Amino acid sequence: MMQSFMRRTVLGALSAVALAGPALADKVTMNLGYAAPEKSVYGVFADLFNKHLTELTNGEIEIKIRCCGQISSEDTAFKAMQLGTVDAYVITTNNISPHWPLMDVTVLPYIFQSPEHMLAVAAGPVGEKMQTMMQEATSLHLVAFGGPQYRDFYNSKRAINTMADMEGLKIRVPKNEVMLATFEAFGAEPVPLAWSETPTALQTGTVDGGDNGTTFIRDMKFYEFEEHLVILEHFMSMAPLIVSDVFMRKLSEEQRAAMYEAGRRASKEHTEIVLKELEEVRTWLVEEGGMKMTRPDKAEFIAAAQGVQEEFAQDRDDEFRALLAEIRAAAE
Repeated sequence: MMQSFMRRTVLGALSAVALAGPALADKVTMNLGYAAPEKSVYGVFADLFNKHLTELTNGEIEIKIRCCGQISSEDTAFKAMQLGTVDAYVITTNNISPHWPLMDVTVLPYIFQSPEHMLAVAAGPVGEKMQTMMQEATSLHLVAFGGPQYRDFYNSKRAINTMADMEGLKIRVPKNEVMLATFEAFGAEPVPLAWSETPTALQTGTVDGGDNGTTFIRDMKFYEFEEHLVILEHFMSMAPLIVSDVFMRKLSEEQRAAMYEAGRRASKEHTEIVLKELEEVRTWLVEEGGMKMTRPDKAEFIAAAQGVQEEFAQDRDDEFRALLAEIRAAAE
């Protein structure tokens, strides 16, 4: 069964490590991209993967890392990998959903009760099942999940202390149905924009605010024109590293196994870094970035989010509902 694939690949990778001497196969080069700045958490994840893969394959797979959307935007990366014009990409989960709608189950607001809950999903049977399902549906290989990252909310207009304070705010959201529905449920006016359009829209006041992983708010210097930081913890992302099947077919069996093992090691290390940095970066945004932070009572936001969860559970298919049930059960 495909569910045992990850266990087999790990064993294969460990065998590959034990093989000293000749190269596993001809040397190959992989272009690995992401849309964020070079020093972002996506960059850290890519660097960790590169480090571990180099160790496991004795440098037989050379990775050229391209930040800042150099080889593709997030909106086009998934399709480019299916075509084989991009080898690999660290891509935010909400930008996978237009190509593989089942990923929306991980985008649902407050679907993960804690980082530990997300890790139990990503590193457990549900994560393995998602890897198999995505490969069967799209041909692409979900090699590893990145560490859990909350999306923090920010805006330039006012502090948010209750959900009523969201009313009338024009909020940039990715082009994702779940995220649009969530901010509508919160009382805001969501404006779907591609990531490439977002910094200008925020800086010019075309939109009043948005949400991003906490470190992205710092790395993109959004604190320079967004005064209010709001800790809602409404979305949590685990930005997977996806690899093209066209590229994977260039590799030997041992090298493919090493890819998954490098992903597992990078994910573990990346998780430790991301969780350690979370409150440190929030503190930096206030003390150094000059933002004003509020932590509203989440109860009414969670109640609104539960309505969104049920709406999508009703609208989507049996596979979606089954996966949703498994994710909920993983919290128990």
